[in-house]
Amino acid sequence: MRAVVQRVRSARVVVGDEVVGQVGVGLLVLLGVAPTDTPAEVQWLADKVVGLRIFRDDADKMNRSVADVNGGVLVVSQFTLYGDCRKGRRPSFIGAAPPELAERLYEAFVDAVKAQGVPTAAGRFGSMMQVELVNDGPVTLILDTA
Repeated sequence: MRAVVQRVRSARVVVGDEVVGQVGVGLLVLLGVAPTDTPAEVQWLADKVVGLRIFRDDADKMNRSVADVNGGVLVVSQFTLYGDCRKGRRPSFIGAAPPELAERLYEAFVDAVKAQGVPTAAGRFGSMMQVELVNDGPVTLILDTA
């Protein structure tokens, strides 16, 4: 699994004219799934995301997690994180999981974050989405389970 994690002041996902998920202060997680990913990677990544200490404390150090600041997590499926651009000019997505597996593990990730008591919202798997965010910092991290 691969995640791009952004610390945000706010973020939302729109499908058509409908806001399908949004958070205030918290994290936006763009999540990609590989064909070899398993539920063990889902749990590891959810634990890592919820536990990341990337919010500022009273001493202005990145020392608090999203749970510590009572923030939320917005998760958006993003198969293009596995786009391979090394050859030619058009990305190959052969490294992304097939939709059936990707959707199952994406939903499991959303549930694993929710299970830790963090308010969690999600995009709509397989839909054309518009993602709006105010990146705070900016703080952006890339997490890989492999």
